[in-house]
Amino acid sequence: TATNGQRPDMVDFAEIRDNFDFLSDWEDRYRYVIELGRALEPLSDDERNDTTKVRGCASQVWLVRDGTDHGGDARLHFRGDSDAHIVRGLIAILLALYNGRSADEALEIDATEMLAGLGLDAHLSPQRSNGLKAMMARIADDARLARGEPSQC
Repeated sequence: TATNGQRPDMVDFAEIRDNFDFLSDWEDRYRYVIELGRALEPLSDDERNDTTKVRGCASQVWLVRDGTDHGGDARLHFRGDSDAHIVRGLIAILLALYNGRSADEALEIDATEMLAGLGLDAHLSPQRSNGLKAMMARIADDARLARGEPSQC
């Protein structure tokens, strides 16, 4: 079920965490991450551009923030896409963590700790870990922009 204003077909982070706990084998967990990515709605060709591209990722990654709300209580909604299946899954996990939250709430999330709770930090290649950090930095920057603060990227 969805929380925090997410689309009803999106999985929430608590459900992802529960599923990770249930799946003890990392091969099964990787398959689950890929399944999460397959459920993402792909971005249009027009949305895959230099503005939405996330820098610092080995794979092609695009993040789009929908809406033009501003202020600390602005609700964030992101959509994302990648040319790599596992990265699409990582995007889905980040969307479950951030979508529907206010800009203030998003900036208070310790995503590194939340993702470490899934064990991802120990099971991703250094390139994937750096890409994940780049996506988290981009989301935080978009949250700051929504609050009316200058970009830090």
